[in-house]
Amino acid sequence: MRKKRFSLKSEWVLPAIALVVLIVTLFAQPLVGVADNGDFLRLMSAAGIDYPNPDESYKDRYFGYAHSEYGYGPFQLGRYVSLQVLLVLLAGGIGRLINPHVFDIRVLSGLYSVLFLAALYLAAKYFKQRSVPANTVLVAVLAFVFLDVAYIAYFNSFFGEPVTFISMLLAFGAAAGVLRAKKPSGWLLALFFTAAAFIACTKLQNAPIGLLFALFGLRLRVVRPDNKWRKGALAGICALLLASVAMYAAAPQGFKHVNLYQTIFFGILKNSPHPAEDLKELGLPQKFIVNAGTNYFQKDTVIKQDDPELSSYLDKLSHKDVVLYYLKHPSRFVDKMRAGAASSMSIRPYYLGSYDKSAGKPYGAIAYKLSGWSELKHKHMPDSLAFLAWFYAVYYAVLLVEYVRSNLLKTKIFIELFALLGLVGLAAFSIPLAGDGEADLGKHLFLFNVCFDMMASAAVVYAASKLIKLVYKR
Repeated sequence: MRKKRFSLKSEWVLPAIALVVLIVTLFAQPLVGVADNGDFLRLMSAAGIDYPNPDESYKDRYFGYAHSEYGYGPFQLGRYVSLQVLLVLLAGGIGRLINPHVFDIRVLSGLYSVLFLAALYLAAKYFKQRSVPANTVLVAVLAFVFLDVAYIAYFNSFFGEPVTFISMLLAFGAAAGVLRAKKPSGWLLALFFTAAAFIACTKLQNAPIGLLFALFGLRLRVVRPDNKWRKGALAGICALLLASVAMYAAAPQGFKHVNLYQTIFFGILKNSPHPAEDLKELGLPQKFIVNAGTNYFQKDTVIKQDDPELSSYLDKLSHKDVVLYYLKHPSRFVDKMRAGAASSMSIRPYYLGSYDKSAGKPYGAIAYKLSGWSELKHKHMPDSLAFLAWFYAVYYAVLLVEYVRSNLLKTKIFIELFALLGLVGLAAFSIPLAGDGEADLGKHLFLFNVCFDMMASAAVVYAASKLIKLVYKR
C-alpha cells in the first residue's frame, strides 16, 4: 500500500510565520505596543475597562509608554460609537474570566491575532499564484509588508487601527475567495460584508467608504445565478449601507464639533493666502481669524475652542459646507493633498512610545525590530503628491490593460476588486483632509497606508509572476 506523502499547503506557511512573529512581538517580554495619545479612554470606558492607577502621572500615562495592564470600571455604552466596541467587550469578558482584577492587553491582541491569522490564510489561499516561485514571492511579500512591527504593535493598544487593518485583509481575502472558488460559499460573502461593515463603522472618517464596498457588492451579486445568493448579496448591501449611514448619524455632536473646528481652522484656514475671505465665504465672523492655523487641542488659542459664540456658528455648518468650499477652490484642496502626501508614508506615529515603563526603555522609545518595510517607506519612499499620482496612474493603467484582455466575467470582477482597493485608498487619503484638516495626518492616513501597501504588494507579485513566466518560457 502506497504511503501518503505529507504536503504543507502554501496557504498555511504565511500564518505559521505570522504566528511566530506575533508571539515574539506581542506576547513575549518586553511587550511591544503603542502608547496612548488620549484616544483610549472613550473605547475603554465603553467596554468597562479603566486605567489601573488613578494617581498615575500625565507623563507616564500618555505618549511615552505603552501599557500592558489595565483595570476594570463601569460600562459607559453609548459614549463612543464604533463596531470596535464589540471586540473590546468580548476581550474584556474573556479578561474578567482570566483575572477579575487586572485586564491584560494581550487578551485583546490575542483576539486580534486570531482574526489576523485567518485573514492571512485567506489572502495566501485566494491570491495564490500558479507557479511555486511566484507563490513564494507572494508569501514573502505579504510577510515582509504586513508582519511589520508598525502594523503589529497596534494590536497591543486600544486604537481603532488594528480593526481597520485586519478588516481590510479579511474583506479582500473573502472577496477573492468568492471570485476564485469553484462554487463560492455564502460564508465568504457574509464575511466580505461583515469585514466591510467593520471598516466603515470602526472610525467615523471611514463611514463613507462603506458605499464603495456596497457598490462592489453589486458585482459579487452576479457571481452565482441562484436567487438565494442574490438575495443574500442584496441583504448584505442594504445592511452595509444602513450601517454606514447610522455610523455618521449616531456620532455625538461634540465629536462633530471637534472635527469641524479642525477642518476649518487647522485645514481651510491653515496657511491660507486669504483667511479673511475664507471666513466670509463660510459665514464666520472676521474676529475668528486669530484662531487660523490652530487645532482643537491647543491651549494657547486667543479664542477658546469651546467658546459659546464660536460653537453656535460651528453648529450652523457641516462637512457639506467644507466639501462645497473645496469644490469651488480645488487648488486649495490640492494644497491640502500635498500636505497629506508629506505624511503618507508613515504607517505609525513616531511620537508614541512602544514599550511598557517596566521594560526599562527610555521615555518614548520606539520598537524597530521587524520594521524593514515601514522604515523603507518612512525614510526612502517619495512622500510627494507627484509620486502618488504616478503610482496610481501606473497601477490603473495595468488594471485597464488586463481588464481589456480578459473575457471571463469572474476575472473581470477580480480585476475590479483591485480597482476597488485603489478607490478605498483614494477615499482614505481625501476624507481626513476634508474632515479633520491637517491634524495628526500620520495617524489619520493609516487606512491609506494599508491600501497603498496592498496595492504595492499586488504590483510586486504581479511583476514577479510575469517575469517568472517569461523566464520559464525560455
